[in-house]
Amino acid sequence: MVLRGIIILLIAFLCFQRLGFEILNWLMTKLLGISVIAVLIIFHPEIRQGLARLGQRHLFSPALREEQIDYILNQVGKAVEYLCRNKVGALIAIENNDPLNAHIESGVSVDSKVSSELIQTIFTPNSLLHDGGLIIQQGRIIAAGCIFPLSQKQELSRIFGTRHRAALGLSEESDALIIVVSEERQDISLIHKGKLLKDLSREDLVFKSKEILSTKESKYV
Repeated sequence: MVLRGIIILLIAFLCFQRLGFEILNWLMTKLLGISVIAVLIIFHPEIRQGLARLGQRHLFSPALREEQIDYILNQVGKAVEYLCRNKVGALIAIENNDPLNAHIESGVSVDSKVSSELIQTIFTPNSLLHDGGLIIQQGRIIAAGCIFPLSQKQELSRIFGTRHRAALGLSEESDALIIVVSEERQDISLIHKGKLLKDLSREDLVFKSKEILSTKESKYV
């Protein structure tokens, strides 16, 4: 629709020039002059996502071994299964290639070994950190209570709440794996690069997550 509007304006501008409508031609010239600002405003989310992807990648960070990945995913799977069964919401991001440092800074530093018990404790209702997102970086729980950008997709179903929108928003800016536990529907979702897999079992979550982290472009290979 935006492209169609721009084409119509350009056609109108050329017609006014050819027909010699000086006033309308002057108005269109001024309008096109400020069109750069208009484009920046209209495409602000897309521009922000593109700039975020230009961030420095972890070029020299050591890769995790397969047994470490298995341990992390099993601990996360165990934790989210417990939280789901007890109607407790959660939002967990596992950093992949794209760094999440900007989002880490928005939360509270934890820097601890990944464990099911710690994850369950962080998302316990009334905990000071349960409202935000938890980030796992280089095999450690690095921060909790982090703020993720909300997705602006209008087609997203109304059954999905703020956690799912935050997970999708982060997945649109990075290649992180984001896990969401919904307390209302008691289900587990996995989001990666804007794609959402819902109603996953613990086994499916671990399998799908390892599958993604084992691709050639993943730093965890």
